[in-house]
Amino acid sequence: MEQLIEAAKKFSTDVLFKNIPQILIAIVVLYVGLKLIKLLDKVLHKTYQRHQVDASLQQFLNSLINITLKVVLALTVMGIVGIKMTSFVAILGAAGLAVGMALQGTLQNFAGGVIILLLRPFRVGDYIEQGSYAGTVETIQIFSTTLRTPDNRTVIVPNTELATKSLTNYNVPMRRVAVNVGIAYGESVEKARTVLLKVSDEHAAVLKEPKAPMAVVDSMGDSAVNMVLYVWCKPEDYWTVLFDLNEQVYNAFNREGIQIPFNQLDVHIDK
Repeated sequence: MEQLIEAAKKFSTDVLFKNIPQILIAIVVLYVGLKLIKLLDKVLHKTYQRHQVDASLQQFLNSLINITLKVVLALTVMGIVGIKMTSFVAILGAAGLAVGMALQGTLQNFAGGVIILLLRPFRVGDYIEQGSYAGTVETIQIFSTTLRTPDNRTVIVPNTELATKSLTNYNVPMRRVAVNVGIAYGESVEKARTVLLKVSDEHAAVLKEPKAPMAVVDSMGDSAVNMVLYVWCKPEDYWTVLFDLNEQVYNAFNREGIQIPFNQLDVHIDK
């Protein structure tokens, strides 16, 4: 037993001394490589600040670049030490295939994050709507995007949903508000139009550009003449303007004696 231990010590000592130059070079490469990666991270951070890149996108790029460079550095150091890379790469490829099949959905979300990063269909701070999801974008992460709804709920949406399906981005200089109202048959359309335009003119958040407020007849309903008041406002004022105008139009119609009908059904009984 002692002879076996002695032989093992001698073998390890011989191998160690034989590979001392390679080990020293590998240590130096590892040290310098980590320093360069850290330096590159600082340079990229300054570049992001100069070009005003979104904070969440900065994190996405930093994590992706950092992991990639460290993997390349580790493979380089292993090659310098003398570890045969052929079998290692083969094992890594087989493991990657197995992991890829097991995490197919996760990888799709990662690819979706890359697509969002490249195409930029939305940014942090935009209000977007996709399917049943709607809210303000808070963060864009590698696998998912976080939305904040108007009622302050947090919705985490997989990136593949936002990258591969149609969505609506409401981040525009101005938005148009549509206020729908019905008046009874027999009421004056011109009088109703005058009241609607007066209400819109008195609201401080209603804009005159790109078009002045407009009141039109939309359709002839079963029990009402349906009218729409169109006004423009800033995106952040959209809900305030919509709710205010709905209430103010109702009150103005009551003051002016304009009847707002409700759905009703006449039943005739044949004896």
